[in-house]
Order: sequence, then structure tokens, then C-alpha cells
Amino acid sequence: MAAQPTPKGAWKITFLLFLFMLVNFADKIVVGLAGVPIMTELKLDPERFGLLGSSFFFLFSVSAIAVGFVVNRIETRWVLLMLALIWALAQFPMLGTVSVSTILVCRVVLGAGEGPASSVAAHAIFKWFPDEKRTLPIAILSQGSAFGVILAVPALNWLIVNHSWHYAFGALGIAGLMWAVAWLILGKEGPLVQTAAMAAGERRIPYFQLLTSRTFVGCVTSTFGAYWALSLGLTWFTPFIVNGLGFAQQEAGFISILPWVFGAVIVLLTGWISQVMLARGFTTRGARGVLGAAPLIAGGAIIAVLPHVAPGGLMIALLVVGSGLCGSIYVVCAPMISEFTPVSQRGAVISIYGALYTLAGILAPAVMGSVIQHSDSLLDGYMIGFTINAGIMVVSGLLGLTLLWPNTERARLMSRETIQPKFA
Repeated sequence: MAAQPTPKGAWKITFLLFLFMLVNFADKIVVGLAGVPIMTELKLDPERFGLLGSSFFFLFSVSAIAVGFVVNRIETRWVLLMLALIWALAQFPMLGTVSVSTILVCRVVLGAGEGPASSVAAHAIFKWFPDEKRTLPIAILSQGSAFGVILAVPALNWLIVNHSWHYAFGALGIAGLMWAVAWLILGKEGPLVQTAAMAAGERRIPYFQLLTSRTFVGCVTSTFGAYWALSLGLTWFTPFIVNGLGFAQQEAGFISILPWVFGAVIVLLTGWISQVMLARGFTTRGARGVLGAAPLIAGGAIIAVLPHVAPGGLMIALLVVGSGLCGSIYVVCAPMISEFTPVSQRGAVISIYGALYTLAGILAPAVMGSVIQHSDSLLDGYMIGFTINAGIMVVSGLLGLTLLWPNTERARLMSRETIQPKFA
């Protein structure tokens, strides 16, 4: 298919969706940022706080899959608006006196609203950019997560230190409502939906074939390892800085930004390098698959060194670099999946991908909390937890290198005798 031009307004929508992801990740990190005050006020031990961190992901995957099929039939602009409203409304109950049950319910509802966010936003982006131009806008979309932390953490931490952690949740509710109003006024549906499908003479492929393809499996397994690290960062990084290394809450707030700053650089570099490689004739196996999976192995190896250095600045540096390298895989997997998934099925398949790899969000915080609770010392517990993280990252990166072959996947799937007629 001949290359399509980028429609007018594509970058405006990209910026709005960047802000969408900014609010999304600010919502995610607030519990970890306020972890020590929450544990103190509600008298939570590490195991119970780990469960609280995991609760955000209880309905995350279920809602991601359900909404993934919805966006095959309903315009993404309306789905995105509803998700943002759910996020905002789930924050306001935190403003008053709350129990553990109140926080738990609100985090489960918030997770249900945020589960489909990344996949739906990527699906929306793909309606504005042809395949060969998608990596950079997806990288910018991913930057919303980094900037959601970089920009929100100082402001939220100021509220936590000078007022109360309750106000931090209220501020996020207001931010969600502001984005919803902006999107209602400016948001539009991309024009490349049917033109791309018609130009390709698209036919449906059975979901079983798509979901068991080696590249889809490779995307799930490799991103699972990256999301394990990200989930630990969201829930446990600030408590580790405060309780494990002895920094004050105010200092920890600024330190908590560092992994996201480094990760933002990695994400942008990955998006730029990938598009340069594609322009110079590299296959998507190299320009997306290898480029996304190899940093996971390097990051895991770096984090594995953590227990062998003295507590302090070097530990923080290793965590920052090791976890930041995970960012590459988020940039490349959605474009790889879109290479071989028919447009009419893409929303569901990308959402199922997101639902599966984010299962790490249920496991990682709870595992870390349990390990800390049953270790001889607090610091020993953190070191064991980060070592588990390192091993998962290395294994997931190796699986990615083995399985990610998007350039051959579409031809292989389209050659199957089980292909269904387009309107089956």
C-alpha cells in the first residue's frame, strides 16, 4: 500500500493524548508517593500496603479487554472522554476522612477506568498516522507517562508535605475534569480508519491466530517484565527512598522523578532511532523488535547489581538507569501489533495485549510487600524484591529477542486457510 500523508490536526490530537497519559500516570503514582503518610495514618504494614498498591490492577485487565472490543464499534473520542470522567470522579472521595476500604474501592474503580487508557489512546493515534510514521507519535504518547510523574510529583509532594495526602487526590480529580472539558471541545476522530482498511482490501483474521502469533506473545512477555519494574516504581520507589534509605519525604519526592526523566529520554530516543532505521531500510524486526527487547536485558542486569553496592546514591543511580531502560519496549510493541492486525480488529487486539502485560501490576507490588514483610530487615526485603525484578526483566527481554518478528507476521497470518471473510 502506498504511503499515506499525515492528516491535518494529527499533532494537535497527539498533544491532547499526551496530556491524557500525563493525567493517567499522575493518578497511578500518587499512592506510592504518599505511601509513607498513608501507611502511618492507616497503620498499614508492608504486606497490606502492597495489597493496596495491587488493588489498582484488580479490574485493570478486565476493563481493558472489554473496552478494547467496544472501540472496534464506537468512536475512540467518546470512549476517551468517559475514561477521563471515571478517573476524576474516583479521586474525590479521598478528600475526606477515609478507611482502607474506601481507598481500596476507589483504586479498584480508578484502575477499571485506566486499564484501557493506553491501548485506546494508541488506537486513536493510529487513526491519524500511517504505519511508517507511527513510532514517533507513540513515543510522544508514552512521554505522557513520564511527564505525568515529572510534572505532577513536585506539586503533589508539596501538597502532601504542606497540607495532606488527601489534597493530592483532590487535585488529580480536578485535573481529570479539566482534560475532559478540553477533549470534549477539541478532540476528534482520526480519518484513517476506513481508508486504511479499504486500501488494504482487508479481511478478518481469527482472534485465536492473532493472539497466539509469536510476535503478539513476544510483545506480551517482554512488556510484562517492563511493567513489573514500572509497577514497583509506582508503589514502592518512594517508600524505599524514605524507609529503606532514610531520606525525608520532601527529598524523596524529587528523587522519585529521576527514573522518569531518564525513561523519558530513552523513550524519545527509541522512537527517533526506530524511525531513522525504518527510513534507512531496516526491517521492523530490527527497528522495533530488537530495539525494544535488548534494553530490557541490559536494565535487568544493572538492577541485579543493586544488592552488591552500599546503600545510598549508587543504589538510586542503578535503579534509575535499570528501570528507565524498560521504556523502549512500550514504544515499539503497539506499532508491531498493528503491522499484522486488521484495522477492524486492532482496538481489541491492542487492548488484550495491554490487559495481559499489566497483570504484572497485580503481582509486583504484592510480591514486594510480602517479601519485605517476611525478610530479616527492611533493606534486605527491598533487595530481594529488586533482585526478583531484575530476573524477570532479563527473561522477558530474552523472550522478546526470540519472538519479535513483526515483518514476517502479517504474510504468515494472511496465508492461513482459516482467514475469515471481511464481514464474517
